[in-house]
Amino acid sequence: MTLEPYLGRRQLNELYYITHIDNVSSILTRGILSHSRIVSEKVPFTPIYNAEIVSSRRNRKTPDGKSLWDYANLYFQPRNAMLYQVICTRDHEEIALIAADRNLTSRPNVFVSTGNAASLTSDIVKPSATIINRILKQVDKVYWTDPDGSKRKLMAECLVPDGVPPEHIQRIYVSTHQAMEKLRSEIDRSNLPITPEPDWFFQPFRKRDLTDYLSLVEGDMFFSRLQTLTVSVNCVGVMGKGLASRAKWQFPDVYVFYQDLCRKRKLSLGKPYIYKRETSFDLQLADDPNSLPNPNAETWFILFPTKHHWRDQADIRGIEEGLRWIVSGVREMGLKSLALPALGCGLGRLEWKDVGPLMCRYLSKLEFPVWIYLPAEKEIPVQFLTKEYLLHQ
Repeated sequence: MTLEPYLGRRQLNELYYITHIDNVSSILTRGILSHSRIVSEKVPFTPIYNAEIVSSRRNRKTPDGKSLWDYANLYFQPRNAMLYQVICTRDHEEIALIAADRNLTSRPNVFVSTGNAASLTSDIVKPSATIINRILKQVDKVYWTDPDGSKRKLMAECLVPDGVPPEHIQRIYVSTHQAMEKLRSEIDRSNLPITPEPDWFFQPFRKRDLTDYLSLVEGDMFFSRLQTLTVSVNCVGVMGKGLASRAKWQFPDVYVFYQDLCRKRKLSLGKPYIYKRETSFDLQLADDPNSLPNPNAETWFILFPTKHHWRDQADIRGIEEGLRWIVSGVREMGLKSLALPALGCGLGRLEWKDVGPLMCRYLSKLEFPVWIYLPAEKEIPVQFLTKEYLLHQ
């Protein structure tokens, strides 16, 4: 049975195994082994999961009566809550994603799970065209939340009995070029592609430091792990596109707070509002939040008006007033770190060459980490990203 009938309009290119980078050499020699084989063959390895996570998988059975420990588990989507859990507990440069042959789903006695296999709400079944297409559809997400079960569903697994032979390993992904060079020097298979994919590991694509505290960042602001995230909004209660839409979907309580401000006409240009959520973003996103040693204590939001109506162009004077509000109220608000988009750019139709120096002039006064996320809509000329341009206008 081949994989091709499964694919439909989405494609399964690889399956992924999460491991410590120190285990890669052994995996390339022995293959990706089931936990039972690792224990019985006394294979030395560096663990990345805590004992409770490992133990919970031992008690879950597949339809043929075997324990999950008897299978090597690979994910259809590596950028999931389990990897986030690992990244929260270890340096991201210590972690590798082993990419294996997609046709492993066609091997005898393989099962797939419709979510985290350790969860009793996930089905463990034989692969079929319908099941594979369903899994590919549900894991085709960039982010997830808990109420709709997407956190569990993104961890859908391919369960291969005993293990995956080394010849089925096709590529290795790491978070940085430094990790790539380190791994390249330690493995024998020099022809095996090793690819840095920082976004897969919830890291910025790039980060330029302008001062000891102020940085320009390319990537996903919501995975910055900074205390306070800034969302550009209008003053009429519409979160229809961009970061505002993302916040509305992923943090419904933020949307309710924002709508209440607009209903009471408390939100206006030059007067952002801070919403101090009691729930940590880490606790919302990690697979087993109770086991995190040092989760972010809180995730706050600054709702920053850049225009009155959603149809309007962003108002650069209102943005400057809002920046002044942040700088003047830092001590009173208790900010410890801050992430912001390029205010008014993108949907606001302002240009970075005008907004960038304004933001940097004010935010460089803050003495804690401040990350400005550059607009992704178009490439910014290098001359508008220099310290000289942004800080000495």
